[in-house]
Amino acid sequence: MKKIVSLVGIVVVSWFLVNNPLADTYVSTLQEKSVTVTANDSLYTTISEKAKEFEKAPIDAKLDPVWKAIPGLNGLRVDIDASYKNMKKEKKFNEQKLVFQQVKPEITLADLPPAPIYKGNPDKETVSFIINVAWGNEFLPDILATLKKHHVKASFFLEGRWVQKNPDLAKMIAEAGHEIGNHSYTHPDMSKISSSKIHEEIVKTNDVIEATTGEQVTLLAPPSGYFNNEVVKIADQQKLKTVIWSVDTIDWQKPSPDTLLKRVLAKIHNGALILMHPTEVTTNSLERLIIEIENKGYKIDTVSDMLSEERESYNTKK
Repeated sequence: MKKIVSLVGIVVVSWFLVNNPLADTYVSTLQEKSVTVTANDSLYTTISEKAKEFEKAPIDAKLDPVWKAIPGLNGLRVDIDASYKNMKKEKKFNEQKLVFQQVKPEITLADLPPAPIYKGNPDKETVSFIINVAWGNEFLPDILATLKKHHVKASFFLEGRWVQKNPDLAKMIAEAGHEIGNHSYTHPDMSKISSSKIHEEIVKTNDVIEATTGEQVTLLAPPSGYFNNEVVKIADQQKLKTVIWSVDTIDWQKPSPDTLLKRVLAKIHNGALILMHPTEVTTNSLERLIIEIENKGYKIDTVSDMLSEERESYNTKK
């Protein structure tokens, strides 16, 4: 009986605490006080007023009549509370301490119909090295060493036949943290072969790359850039994006390092996909090329990272 009385007492007290109008008034007073303090803080007000100056709207992916599929780019919104916390100690507005949240675009590459990709979003200050590999084994160790020295990740597109013959080199590329892509199996002109042959070239290469390196392939770079709509469609069915390029080193013509550098730097742009091969001139030019590109304010990253909607950073001076 005493237990029942105690239980009833607990219930009554709990009800009183929850429904007590005095308790409600107290909580409301605390909330209003908090809001009033924040609202009356001149720093918080300044951040709120200036936020719009630094925000960027998201950019939807689109199909361009010339450049085909162009990836979207996240927008940026000022996190006012986090920014206030960042600046509260100094008690003054500092644009370098603004905190941003990324806002996804409504349309991404995945929402577009299958189409080739020649470059990234023109508002993203990132470029990528596309290194197509079907020969040039002797230069690969030096290229990998230079990339490692400068903390640069590239995208190596490997011919399937080459991977079967050079599994250790393929593993070396993957273990260095570089992206691995599909460069067909036998290096054909993919615009002139049958649908079944296109399918075979893509699937066979995917299989040998994944079996050798453990990496899942998501990108196709058709040999010599030759493709047609069927190539793009079949690649898409295999969950691969078809990647071409917007800047060509033309390193296979064996230009001088100075010529290669001038050629690339004259055409570099936001979202550039830079085509190269494991050649002697690329090996001898790569370090200078990385330094010059980064000095121009670009980040060098893999193709997949460059094509993503993620913004790398926000420079308030721009």
